[in-house]
Amino acid sequence: MMTERSVGAASHASLHWRDIDWRSVNRNVSRLQVRIVKAVEAGRWGKVKALQRLLTHSQDGKLLAVRRVTENQGGKTSGVDGIIWKTPEKKMAAVCALRSRGYRPLPLRRIYIPKSNGKLRPLGIPTTKDRAMQALYLLALDPVAETTADVNSYGFRKKRSCADAIAGCFAALKHRNPHWVLEGDIRGCFDNISHAWLLTHVPMDRVILRKWLKAGYMEKSLFHATEQGTPQGGIISPVLANLALDGLEQRLREKYPQRGKGSEKGRYAGVHLIRYADDFIITGRTKELLEQEVKPLVVEFLHSRGLELSVEKTRVTHIEEGFDFLGQNLRRYSNGKLWITPSRKNIHTFLDNVRQVVRGAQALPTWQLVTTLNRIIRGWALYHGHVKSKRIFSRVDYAIFKALWQWALKRHPRKGKRWVMRKYFARRGGRGWCFFGVRKQENGDKENVWLFHATSLPVRPYVKIRREANPYHPAWEMYFEARESRYMARTLWGHKTLLHLWRIQQGKCAECGEPITQETGWQKHFVISKVMGGPDGATNCQLLHPQCHRQLHSQLCGFHGPRLSRGVMKA
Repeated sequence: MMTERSVGAASHASLHWRDIDWRSVNRNVSRLQVRIVKAVEAGRWGKVKALQRLLTHSQDGKLLAVRRVTENQGGKTSGVDGIIWKTPEKKMAAVCALRSRGYRPLPLRRIYIPKSNGKLRPLGIPTTKDRAMQALYLLALDPVAETTADVNSYGFRKKRSCADAIAGCFAALKHRNPHWVLEGDIRGCFDNISHAWLLTHVPMDRVILRKWLKAGYMEKSLFHATEQGTPQGGIISPVLANLALDGLEQRLREKYPQRGKGSEKGRYAGVHLIRYADDFIITGRTKELLEQEVKPLVVEFLHSRGLELSVEKTRVTHIEEGFDFLGQNLRRYSNGKLWITPSRKNIHTFLDNVRQVVRGAQALPTWQLVTTLNRIIRGWALYHGHVKSKRIFSRVDYAIFKALWQWALKRHPRKGKRWVMRKYFARRGGRGWCFFGVRKQENGDKENVWLFHATSLPVRPYVKIRREANPYHPAWEMYFEARESRYMARTLWGHKTLLHLWRIQQGKCAECGEPITQETGWQKHFVISKVMGGPDGATNCQLLHPQCHRQLHSQLCGFHGPRLSRGVMKA
């Protein structure tokens, strides 16, 4: 009862946004999420509902919801009402306004973004208040979704990534038995999910859920009603889609069991599902098995949820022909070895992006071009750094070198090649022709900013997440801490100061005490400001969350400063 009083009835009406103890807020919300997980495991759905209501009506939950929608990258994006919460006063007023009684969401603002195939993808942007309400109810729904999810589902899930899905593919295909793969793609997954199914099966407040699903959208000043689907752009939409697709793996296991009665037939069939959001593959021993038995089962499963397979993208492929999945190409060769490499399409898209950045930087200082390219190259290399990619990294580095060489020659048409080489390229360590730019620091000193090479990143195998691991369960806390430590050490590879700070702070923000991860982002804070003569070394630095950094400076300076970037570096 002490927990319920401290979490559910805490009042912050007189508290200023800058004075909130986020460590206590996060701890109180996490405590309730742990209780929800344990209630789900015990099958006590009445208690789950009561705990969800307690969390969604708590002041701490509302504070976290408002913080998420105002201090992330989408915090400046408004809905149809044009309202955003910029000031601390507006944020605290929003916390008090998040009430389910009398709540009525506004229609979504429809926009379109380009897809890789040239078509346009529709997005629905809710208002800031509606996004905050979704974030609030997501705090109570996500622990349930994680506890009941398919073990081989990896998309839009906490602590899971594309690398886990690719590692799952390797585990399923490394043996000789599965020879064929059903590449599945759901046509318009978010736009066609049945409202009736969601309202019947999603374990949350159905009144609130119905209001979101039936809110409609505005396009060119015209209102359009929504009779099906959940909009892409809503905070809670990915979890709703995952809940709709969960259960497919269980259906396959019932028909093709791996243990117990009938397991011999199941193991012989070699049927395994790996799903990332609405993209999935299913392995099988024969083409006939996948086309005549597995595919009809999938079609029936999806039909009950108002979904169907995409005819153009769904096909059955032999593993020796290879197939693309999540930007990787998986192929088994005649010697029985399974190779996973970056796909050709992914490489071409990456290089096109690099060349476009280089072409558009004719007037930029060289060090700014290097900084922009380093973010792109490092992120791409980290994504593919767990598969057989060393040779491709070498080819990519050479293609980037040629683009930069042409850029330098074009920038100085009246200079000779030797002069251009000395200005932009130098030897660094044992490597020649390293591209660099010169940046002038605040104290007047100059430093070289070097281009990151993909081949400099060690290619190391990825350790797949445990199937039953739950980030909301306290029993898995040490496991996830160890995984996060390995992941951040690789993400910060080459940034010795940042890695040193992250380790001495035990991976936690020095301000709020919550973990610093790739999802949260980070910024370097100088304890003694450099304006006041503070040193530039690690002894004067701390790693903080971007929002904690901004809040700390607001407290120190006494004003609401400009929004800072999300992090020092992104993968």
